[in-house]
Amino acid sequence: MTKMMRAWIAGLLLAGATSLPASPLPATPQPAPGATDAAFKALYTAEWNWRQNEFAEEEDEGEGIAPHLPDVSPAAQQRKQAYLEHVAAQLGGIDPAALSPAAQVDYAVYKAQIDALIASLRFRDYEKPLTADSAFWSDMAGTARRSFRTIDDYRNYLSQLGEYPRYFTQQIANMRAGLKRGFTPPRVTLQGRDASVASVADPAGAEDNPYYAPFKAMPASIPAPVQADLRAAGVKAVRDAVVPAHRALLAFLRDDYIPGSQPSIAAYDLPDGKAYYQAKIVEFTTLDLTPGQIHQTGLDEVAKIRAQMTDIMGEVKFDGDLPAFLHHLRTDPRFYAKTPQDLLDRAAWIAKTFDGKAKDWFGRLPRSRFAIVPVPADIAPFYTSGRGGPGVYLVNTYNLPARPLYSLTALTLHESAPGHAFQMPLAAENADLPAFRQKTYISAFGEGWALYSEKLGVEMGMYETPYDRFGMLIYQMWRAARLVVDTGVHAMGWSRDQARQYLHDNTALADHEIATEVDRYISWPGQALSYYLGELAIEAARARAEEALGPKFDIRAFHDTVLQLGSVPLPVMSARIDRFIAEGGPNPYPAED
Repeated sequence: MTKMMRAWIAGLLLAGATSLPASPLPATPQPAPGATDAAFKALYTAEWNWRQNEFAEEEDEGEGIAPHLPDVSPAAQQRKQAYLEHVAAQLGGIDPAALSPAAQVDYAVYKAQIDALIASLRFRDYEKPLTADSAFWSDMAGTARRSFRTIDDYRNYLSQLGEYPRYFTQQIANMRAGLKRGFTPPRVTLQGRDASVASVADPAGAEDNPYYAPFKAMPASIPAPVQADLRAAGVKAVRDAVVPAHRALLAFLRDDYIPGSQPSIAAYDLPDGKAYYQAKIVEFTTLDLTPGQIHQTGLDEVAKIRAQMTDIMGEVKFDGDLPAFLHHLRTDPRFYAKTPQDLLDRAAWIAKTFDGKAKDWFGRLPRSRFAIVPVPADIAPFYTSGRGGPGVYLVNTYNLPARPLYSLTALTLHESAPGHAFQMPLAAENADLPAFRQKTYISAFGEGWALYSEKLGVEMGMYETPYDRFGMLIYQMWRAARLVVDTGVHAMGWSRDQARQYLHDNTALADHEIATEVDRYISWPGQALSYYLGELAIEAARARAEEALGPKFDIRAFHDTVLQLGSVPLPVMSARIDRFIAEGGPNPYPAED
């Protein structure tokens, strides 16, 4: 998984800061008539340019390989926090009511970004740069899987590799500070996570090291003598920088970090845990809800979906109760691929089937295409079933008995098109949006849209059998159950076994996937809440539009209006659909009708 993709999927978490000096912010002028938009634009433009320097290592794949790794030291983090707090003060001096309607939307989105970034720094998230299935070192490995096109790409990559000892030393120091104050992922979620580090730490065979992979097949446009020099430099960088950095990290993980990590699985037991978890709820849902409210919503939605599951059991004439049906689905071999390639081929077929239906449901389609690739072997045992984003749909082919085909359509619609690999490129390609909206990701919107895409598949005719529709309901149930499990674990004293049992009793997820998913939730507080709450908001907005517009309602216009926003807080999306209704439901791209 690329670092940019992780940055999108993680929402607005901070991965670090470079040592570049902060760009000066323009003083916010007293707004004259018509000048407030300009003052706001000057503010966010200066900050965004600064943010791009700070996150240079997370550039988009189309923009080449950055030459340096960030400075993630405490001093850099404190400097970053001071800068962003100054931005927030300047932003507070701008009256949103004085902005144009378009700029008011930009303001709401931008303020949510700045607030989330500051909250992450105040809680020192940089001292916990890992979850159960992702970590800073696996993010780094993602660079080696990117496309290298030029000599400069290789030279910049070599420069990055040379900085690994410094960068890893800083990350270890941050993790040690988190360890000292009890701010770590739960210990139970870290068991075996050192394996991906160990696979790189072997000093033998630099040319077999995954970080050497870009040098194995180089573009023919690079002259042969230059290729030879770059390969020699690659071997040296892997041997002298990458391997020692990973060996130091491996020793720290095994000797100190994993044994001393947090024994509790609850976010409430972290430092200032109640405030921390509430901040994560706001970050990942963009809503001001309590854990108790979210928990009850989850219970209510689980009951509704369970009734729909019962209907499908009757449709297929299954003689037994829901637990028996779930056992049948988990154990019948006809529901599982025989080889990894079979699973990948089926995912590709589903994605191509959507392509043939897309024009009837969407007016504007992204220019960007995506590849379907297996999850890398070093992280697959701990990874979720799949993830998607700009240019890629990752399918986990590890442990095929945990990858049911009846859920693959829902997974594909969520992760590829019209989900993540569709919505994110549309945002990036929308030149009418400021860059801070094109290139950032708000989890409640993005995950809510992707989950809505799964259910939309019923209307699109994507589910070929009742079992496929049941698979969709399993995924809906899975996300509704997350509302119960996440709040149960982090705020209500649930055990890991209790969380696993709840998913086992209410979904047909394989036990392996249940285990990896629960560990993901308990190591990444709040993120799992974004999906179903986001879907509910989009469905509610659509229901209002259908009722108000009646025969004038156009599904393509509705979808285009939602996706035209990029990625926004849910209240912003809801307000935009209210305006869509007031305007009579027009297509936002009338020239393309």
